[in-house]
Formats: sequence, structure tokens, C-alpha cells
Amino acid sequence: MIDSPKHQGLRNRLAEALKEKGIVDNAVLDAIRVIPRHLFLDSSFEGFAYQDKAFPIGAGQTISHPYTVAFQSQLLRVKKDDKILEIGTGSGYQTAVLVAMGARVYSVERQNELYKKTSYLLPRLGIRPKLMTFGDGYKGLPGYAPFDSIIVTAGAPFIPQPLMEQLKIGGRLIIPLGEEVQIMTELVRINETQFEKYEYGDFKFVPLLENKN
Repeated sequence: MIDSPKHQGLRNRLAEALKEKGIVDNAVLDAIRVIPRHLFLDSSFEGFAYQDKAFPIGAGQTISHPYTVAFQSQLLRVKKDDKILEIGTGSGYQTAVLVAMGARVYSVERQNELYKKTSYLLPRLGIRPKLMTFGDGYKGLPGYAPFDSIIVTAGAPFIPQPLMEQLKIGGRLIIPLGEEVQIMTELVRINETQFEKYEYGDFKFVPLLENKN
């Protein structure tokens, strides 16, 4: 598992490219500079790891574009020690970015193949989320709620009610909503029953699947 000065240079270049695309949160950019994305990919993709592209990671899933990871991370407005629920661990790259930003990450993955692979990889890279578990993301993690924020890394046809219930008042839920193409959506919890909704344009995600365990 080699992370060379060349890889570091490519990460620095990627961070600058993301800055030009509108990523202004320095904590996000610093995490992009630190996390070795090439180690989250099959070795055959290593030469392309720091391009702004998505790649297959197995089980019909993909690692998101770096811009998408950075955009969602920026929307979260992460503060140190924020308790964040991540729905869809996938490769673990988004998890790693959030951990590098100082968050306490609780992550759920419903593909057992990816859960096993990522559970092995992250500790080897020195990346330690508070919890990684195999489960149904639609249900969240009620036993660990409430969360400062929640991030969903797959396209959802609707906003799961359990996730809304597990958000702290003042917290935000970032979720791509839609079937073929998703609209990046932010919900901010105002009180026990009210949420404010914001939309940030079209993205493309693999679908969030339900009740497959």
C-alpha cells in the first residue's frame, strides 16, 4: 500500500481543481489532500484515481466523483467532533474524508461484500470511524441517534422518515433525491416537526436499496 510523493502531488492538484469548481471549505480541501484515494480503488484504476471521475468498486457500486464527495462534505458544514451518520459506506472514501475533517462517523453499508472489504481497509490506513456496521440505511441507527448531521451517498426515491427523526434540532441531512437523476437536497431540522429544504442541482448516484439484508 504505497502512497508516494507523486500521489501527494496529484492530490494537491485535485484539491486545486475542486477549488476552481467552487469548493471553498478548507477542511474539505485539506481532507482531499490527505486521503489517498488510489488506495480505495482497484489497482487497475490507480493511474486515474485523482481525476474527477467515478469508478466501480464491486457489488454494482461506485466510488463517487471527488467533486461529489467534496460538495456533499461542504454542505455538511462539519465542525470538529460532529456526530455524523453516513448511509452507504461504499469504498470508505467519503468516510475517510469526514474522519479527516474531525467528525465522529457512524457508517452503514448494506452490501456485505463492500462492508467486509472496507472494514478491513480503513484500519490499515489508520482511519477509524466510531462505528461501521452492516445494515439497512433506510432505518438509520436509532440506537446512536440523534446525529449532528446525516449524509446519504446513494440516490433515494424519497427521504426516509427514520433519518429525519434521527437528526438533531439544528442538524442537516444531505441526500440525493430522485430515480434516474438526483437533486442534491439539504434538510435542516428547525424543531421537532419542521424542516427547511434546499436544493443544489443534479447529480448521478447509484440507488439506495432497501430491505436487502
